[in-house]
Amino acid sequence: MKSFYILFSLFVFCVSCDDKQQQAPIDLLCEYLVNPISIDNTTPRFRWKMPNKGNDISQESYRVIVGTDSAAVAKGEGDMWDTNKVMSDAMLVTYQGKTLQPLSKYYWTVKLSNNDFVESNYAKVNSFQTGFLGNSNWQGSFISDTDDVDLKPAPYFRKVFKPKGKVKKAMAYVTAAGLFEFSINGKKVGDHVLDPMYTRFDKRVLYVAHDVTAQLQEEVALGILLGNGWYNHQSTAVWDFHKAHWRARPKFCLNLFVTYEDGSQEVISTDKSWKTSLGPIIFNSIYTAEHYDARLEQKGWDTPKFNDQSWKSAIEVENPAEKLVAQALQPIRITDQIKPVEFNQFSNQNYVYDLGMNISGVSQIKVEGAKGTVVRVTHAELLGDEGHVDQSNIDVHYRPTDDSDPFQTDIYILKGAGVETFMPKFNYKGFQYVEVNSDKPITLSKESLIGMRMHSDVPVVGNVHSSDSLLNKMWAATNNSYLSNLFGYPTDCPQREKNGWTGDAHIASETGLFNFDGITIYEKWLADHRDEQQPNGVLPSIIPTHAWGYDWGNGPDWTSTIAIIPWNIYLFYGDTTLLSDSYASLKLYVDHIAEIDSAGLTDWGLGDWIPVADKTPKEFTSSIYYYVDASILAKSAKLFGKTADNQKYANLADSIKNAINNKYLDKETGIYGSGFQTEQSTALFWGIVPDDMKAKVAANLEKKVRADNSHLNVGLLGTKAILNALSENGYSDLAYEVALQDSYPSWGWWIKNGATSLFENWPIDAKSDISRNHIMFGEIGAWFYKALGGINPDPEKPGFKNVILNPHFVEGLDQFEAKHQGPYGEIVSSWKKEGEVVKYSVVIPANSTATINIKSDHITKDDKHMASISKINGDYIINVKSGTHSFTVQI
Repeated sequence: MKSFYILFSLFVFCVSCDDKQQQAPIDLLCEYLVNPISIDNTTPRFRWKMPNKGNDISQESYRVIVGTDSAAVAKGEGDMWDTNKVMSDAMLVTYQGKTLQPLSKYYWTVKLSNNDFVESNYAKVNSFQTGFLGNSNWQGSFISDTDDVDLKPAPYFRKVFKPKGKVKKAMAYVTAAGLFEFSINGKKVGDHVLDPMYTRFDKRVLYVAHDVTAQLQEEVALGILLGNGWYNHQSTAVWDFHKAHWRARPKFCLNLFVTYEDGSQEVISTDKSWKTSLGPIIFNSIYTAEHYDARLEQKGWDTPKFNDQSWKSAIEVENPAEKLVAQALQPIRITDQIKPVEFNQFSNQNYVYDLGMNISGVSQIKVEGAKGTVVRVTHAELLGDEGHVDQSNIDVHYRPTDDSDPFQTDIYILKGAGVETFMPKFNYKGFQYVEVNSDKPITLSKESLIGMRMHSDVPVVGNVHSSDSLLNKMWAATNNSYLSNLFGYPTDCPQREKNGWTGDAHIASETGLFNFDGITIYEKWLADHRDEQQPNGVLPSIIPTHAWGYDWGNGPDWTSTIAIIPWNIYLFYGDTTLLSDSYASLKLYVDHIAEIDSAGLTDWGLGDWIPVADKTPKEFTSSIYYYVDASILAKSAKLFGKTADNQKYANLADSIKNAINNKYLDKETGIYGSGFQTEQSTALFWGIVPDDMKAKVAANLEKKVRADNSHLNVGLLGTKAILNALSENGYSDLAYEVALQDSYPSWGWWIKNGATSLFENWPIDAKSDISRNHIMFGEIGAWFYKALGGINPDPEKPGFKNVILNPHFVEGLDQFEAKHQGPYGEIVSSWKKEGEVVKYSVVIPANSTATINIKSDHITKDDKHMASISKINGDYIINVKSGTHSFTVQI
């Protein structure tokens, strides 16, 4: 009996241990990255989640441990920071321990207790490493090969050294003005491409860290290949990037910190002892393409035994920027390999490939031919009538001075050594079709070319699926355009511009945030904003920029990025960091508008860009965004306890709203201006309409949309508002009808005509503004979540701490499901029509709650989980806690 009691006790103890382990925190992040190896933040942020097992689960307390010894941290002992037990449901904590040292590794873990006061085990130990924490800890110098900005071939650099003993750890840090590829003993380090990200080079240059411990051998050859990137722009286009005041020959600095088993350390850094030479990359442009002469290859150039007697010494040059900052964001990677769906051989010197989808990236070609054969690989979004590529829609802003730099056309010169493989290193393009031409016969097959899809490799956090195949294709195309335009900053298109147009980005920011974990990209880009802002508050229309965009294209309708994106990050993540970092810039910006337009209205901006037909006055839309900026500034001031600022900018927002309504609103009819779709919908969506006028204004919007044959009649700014204004004001069926049209003008019209990405203009045969991979009309991707799924963050409990669910069971759609992985876990809103009822189910992550708002005659909760249900003015308000909940809704 005693033995049975002991065994039973052990069983109970083990089950208890398993339960605690199951509840241990998961998905630990530091600065929104998994085990980052270089951060320059001395007060990093920590996040975690609870496993969503069961219903009504919440966090009662947490304890964060940070230390220098992983084994000690695993046992709950931290020599850097121990929060002790904190009674809080917070899952975002900022480090407040001992001062972090540069170039150091730290370990951290967290444990928690749930609302049953059951403590978990500590989470699996994670780590983070600090970077240089400033410029002073860098050793060596920036080096280059020459000061000739017009020299076309790319420079190669090498350095050989022998480690002094057995290596315990080796960390390499590389920064470049331009782009770099890093190799050790003939093998590329890491899987990044196009490092470092584009910034305002004279103010801030990013550096990239790699743990290269496993790659150090008895003798080590370090290799660096430099590309021009946006730093030494040798192509010519409308924006005059080749005239940038910072422009110089690419340069780099490398620090390799080697720690040996005996505790000693050694630093290998860049100086004049590095050797340099030109090589086979005879031209490279981030904007156009890359040219490669394989006959000039120096085999083994980055290996220890290579004879570099003919190479010259590198030259030391000045630092390019005021700050060298860790690149603490998701890198650009090759994320997919797209095989052609069609292949056409016109001759043994002319071939055309169709990838079946429009992508951003490069092509990789395997080709065989005679030595010296010149192969031209041209990328385009269209085919002409005779089946050859047509670039007429994307080369309109290119201003070549001669024929030596053809647009989106790689040039490869064969060395004549069997099958040769070429893929550019310092370029990307936007394309679906690839045409290969050669001056001599070459051998190609359908398998000879692959499209390498590239973009910032942000984690996927959203998914949409419905019973309508057109809807599903529209969602996929929107995501494709979003990713095609994410390269360390959000761009407009991946082919003809590659510019960080501010208006395109804030319009599509919710689409991005519902589908992808993009906070690191946006935080980097808003730092670019602060670098670019002039002392008077003015921001350019493209960011980063060398000088272009301060005098055209900017204004509150476009550069409201400084307000809208930080606010959206706050709503989606519950994190005030970016909002706080942007506060001074936003205030300076709003004050500037108030100074130049003291009457409350402003016509500074671009207006409702590329409208279908009706043209809304620029003053109307720009003044609305002026109101948005002032409102966000007032709310931010309140959040940060800045009482005077809160009052000042709340009053300013009210005065702007009043000025708009006094000039544009006919209070008798409820019509703004001419009653255009953009006028009615933007006033509703952005909160301009007086409460007692909303129903009348919305009714007029409905009439206008019906008069436009239930089709879009808006430009860029109107697309942000139109569907939301309809669905938020009682016209969700009409919003869905507009959204799912498949005739001109509509998103579906593009899809019906073969689009796999979003276009820049509504007519597919437009004569200008006709890129076929633009994100600016991408708000529909967010609308699927917000209206059909009804998933919205709660401004009172941001970061989806409380989820607002207001699904619309629209006519014409039988089934819909939206999933979003928020800071607390996965949110699911799913519904299916079954006769006269809708079966609606939701999943709310642990430590979260939800408020469900549904219009219905009757609702039945199908499960027994607790919920608070009330009916107000015909709407059911249901409050639920975490877990899975299901309902039957009468329709």
